Amino acid sequence: MAGEGPGSGEGVSPLKQCLIRRKSQQEHHGVAASCLRELRSKARDILALDKAWEPITLVLAEDGTIVDDEDYFLCLPPNTKFVALARNEKWTSSCTDGGTAWLSRESIDEVDCGEEKWKHLARQLKDDLSSIILMSEEDLQVLIDVPCSDLAQELSQNQPKTQMLQDTLQQALDRREEERQSKQLLELYMKALENEGSILTKASEPDAAPREEMNVVDTDSSSAGASTKRSLSSEILAALKEKPAPELSLDSQDLELVFKEDTEALALALSWNKQKTEALQQACDQELSRRLQQVQALHSLRSISKGKKKLPWGDWLSSKRKK
Repeated sequence: MAGEGPGSGEGVSPLKQCLIRRKSQQEHHGVAASCLRELRSKARDILALDKAWEPITLVLAEDGTIVDDEDYFLCLPPNTKFVALARNEKWTSSCTDGGTAWLSRESIDEVDCGEEKWKHLARQLKDDLSSIILMSEEDLQVLIDVPCSDLAQELSQNQPKTQMLQDTLQQALDRREEERQSKQLLELYMKALENEGSILTKASEPDAAPREEMNVVDTDSSSAGASTKRSLSSEILAALKEKPAPELSLDSQDLELVFKEDTEALALALSWNKQKTEALQQACDQELSRRLQQVQALHSLRSISKGKKKLPWGDWLSSKRKK
């Protein structure tokens, strides 16, 4: 496009530090370029893009904005993250996952030793398919969004079986969403009944009493709240506060952490009363027990049908799809 290339008249434009990756990848490569043309050229070499994939389109990794204007490129801050799209490829967000958009982008990129998260999850499935039950909604969506061919290669399976697996993951995700909506409707109904029943007694109670009770915090509870914030990540606390049914969004390890937390400390960290916090911990305990029961049931079926050997992928997935 006109205007691309090194600056003219006053010399070459200063180099801008950028981070670039391919679609469906999480690992970024550092690149220094003075203009869009140079950035495309270096991206082509670093990412090993074949000429048959041209033209290359650069978009912002944050929201998919196409960057094709030189002035706009120069206004971007250093270390801006780009995604290089080959011909006919479209940008899709890895952070919109049907209910877990509250998670920070850092948690999406956070994997052991810089490894792509979907590969780590795929190995869990390869070792034991029943781990689907213990995965969070975010983990399920990550595996659903992976191209079928890439996932099949990582799992050492053919594409038809891998597609069947992704369909099963989608069904599990949809089921959790249905459970969340059902629980939310039930909570709204119970809240309406509670409000209706408290109309007669509310007038006789001091208005300030509940609020004062909520705001009373002694030294021990303050330190306990700080301890809770250290043991529970900000992502977990955000889920507990914002989700209508947070126990369905957390993985099993997080559920156990929430359940084992001191109730008063957790209530302080969430700015909730003790009764609401106890109900949350009980819901987390019930959800964890339900998942573990499902895992035990799957292991029992596997032992009976194959003499303690793993069920073939096709049989296990077929049985799940029939349900």
